[in-house]
Amino acid sequence: MRGTDEAVANQAEPECVAVSPEMTALLGCLLDAQAPMPPAPVAFVVEYGAGDAPPTLHVDAEPDLEVFQDSADSDYRQVFLVSREAVLRCGGAGLVEARVGDFFLASELRLITSALRHPPTDPETRTPYRLAKCIELFCEIVRLFRAGQLVPLVNDSSLSQSDMSRIVVARQIIDERWNEKLTLNDIARACGVNRAKLTRGFREMFDCTVFEAMARKRLQQAGQLLLTTDLPVSSIGYESGYLNNASFTRAFGRHFGVSPTDYRAWGQAA
Repeated sequence: MRGTDEAVANQAEPECVAVSPEMTALLGCLLDAQAPMPPAPVAFVVEYGAGDAPPTLHVDAEPDLEVFQDSADSDYRQVFLVSREAVLRCGGAGLVEARVGDFFLASELRLITSALRHPPTDPETRTPYRLAKCIELFCEIVRLFRAGQLVPLVNDSSLSQSDMSRIVVARQIIDERWNEKLTLNDIARACGVNRAKLTRGFREMFDCTVFEAMARKRLQQAGQLLLTTDLPVSSIGYESGYLNNASFTRAFGRHFGVSPTDYRAWGQAA
């Protein structure tokens, strides 16, 4: 109970944050007449649903702003209004052209929105912290969309809402525990579905197998380690689940198109 009490105590009060002239964030609050409004805003709406509904991201290039003046139906809602020009300038043309999109909230985005809900309590730190997290969230949304890593909500899925939620948890497990020796049984048991349903549902929702998702995540993390550490390539390969340097180099080359050594050299040159 103590951990829960501390989390509740650190829960941020609803707040409108003027991030910049091109971005306003409504963190659990409603839009009012005093809120600064970016020109021609695109809305990025994070919904934390009730019950077992997974958190989602809704993108609307032509939002009805009156919707944000009404009480949210979900337990918690974060709205980020970003000027269309800023979205286009930052590489989000595809999001604007799609006009409306609904996605599962990726683990990378969930970490940022959780940080916005539970910011530092120190008033001198809290404001710049939330400003930085709002900008980080927007940049990550654009990056993940461009990389094809935002997973659309499947309206005609054969899966129930409960099963979809559990398979989203399976994806979280992969994203957060990528360096562990996870088996299909481990993941199925942790998210509460059987192997067959996990295998079928994961492919339906994420257009890849569980093992393909795990391999991609490990290689992405290996890429980060190559750029941000001085660890030997062989050590990074081992940390990423490869038993020898040759198999790691082959897998890395298939994924990134260059060897780990060349990838590190390219990053250092940039």
